[in-house]
Amino acid sequence: MSGDAGLTPIPFNKPGVTGREWPYLQQALGSGHLSGDGRFTQRCHTMLEAITGAPKVLLTTSCTHALEMAALLAGLDAGDDVLCPAFTFVSSANAFVLRGARPVFVDIRPDTLNIDERLVEAAITPKTRALMVVHYAGVGCEMPALMAVAARHNLHVIEDNAHGLFGAYDGRTLGSYGATSTLSFHETKNLTCGEGGALVINDPALIARAEILREKGTNRSRFYRGQIDKYTWVDIGSSYLPSDLLAAYLCAQLESWEEIQAARHATWQRYDAALAAWAAQEGVGRPHVPAHCSHPAHMYYLLMPSLAARTRFIAHLRAQSVLAVFHYQPLHLSDKGREYGGYAGQCPVTEDVADRLVRLPLYFELSEADQARVIAAATSFQVNA
Repeated sequence: MSGDAGLTPIPFNKPGVTGREWPYLQQALGSGHLSGDGRFTQRCHTMLEAITGAPKVLLTTSCTHALEMAALLAGLDAGDDVLCPAFTFVSSANAFVLRGARPVFVDIRPDTLNIDERLVEAAITPKTRALMVVHYAGVGCEMPALMAVAARHNLHVIEDNAHGLFGAYDGRTLGSYGATSTLSFHETKNLTCGEGGALVINDPALIARAEILREKGTNRSRFYRGQIDKYTWVDIGSSYLPSDLLAAYLCAQLESWEEIQAARHATWQRYDAALAAWAAQEGVGRPHVPAHCSHPAHMYYLLMPSLAARTRFIAHLRAQSVLAVFHYQPLHLSDKGREYGGYAGQCPVTEDVADRLVRLPLYFELSEADQARVIAAATSFQVNA
């Protein structure tokens, strides 16, 4: 259904621009160094290490590639099992499948939509080697309980923190629990360079190998630091380095992270306050943020009462030139997921939520006037009309 021809469309997402991106891109172009690990890459590493508190952060070409590096660092191999939530992006499973491991899907909590820590232990098999968690919408998983299970079963923990930069659990930074965690700087994320990611390394013992994996399996990083007089092939790996042009764009975003986050939180809070009464009246769910969690305002979603209601709601917004979208489809019910044992009814909360969730526009430059239009469009919808 097309929108109202008299209204300027409000997109679901619009990549943010803070003002320094273009000058920094020009500086990168003028530097004569466009490949990876240039001056802007190093500046991004320094800022991200300060933000996360990690001993080492390495930019990657995507969060997907950061997850692939995490799988390599975990030592996963053919025949290993990895626990992961059924409600997540395909990269969260693909990274491990590429190593020959089998994803074992675990259902999510009905409140935060994170992996249900109460179901994890029962999903462990004799072949389970790792636990991969996703902080959905930047709201922290129940990490103390999950880490306790991992410790009992000697599981390597990886955090997919694509949504969670600037989020915290009980004051502790999301992405700081696992041996490694990953970040995304895709154009839909709070900070962006179009396509990009980062591997956050919390275990210092993994740093040296991470640098080698990222440099195509060579010890080139040590060569650049003057630690060896030539570099050579020493391990498996791939080319995970983003261009310094992308790092230049990201550098501008990182320098303005407080401004970006303030704008996103203001929009999130306005949505939550303005939609509360309507949502309660119509039986629509809103995001749940436990008191011990702080979130980064990555997304604002609603849970409609049914798939039919969601379909009508998205069409209703589109008729008013507001673009809203649904999110993940259950991985265990996908064609590939079924090859790994997925079946209908295996993860009932995931199956239910995937049919009902809808995401509203939320981005750095979303004006108050457009926020008001989104709110008016949403609150004019009646579930039972």
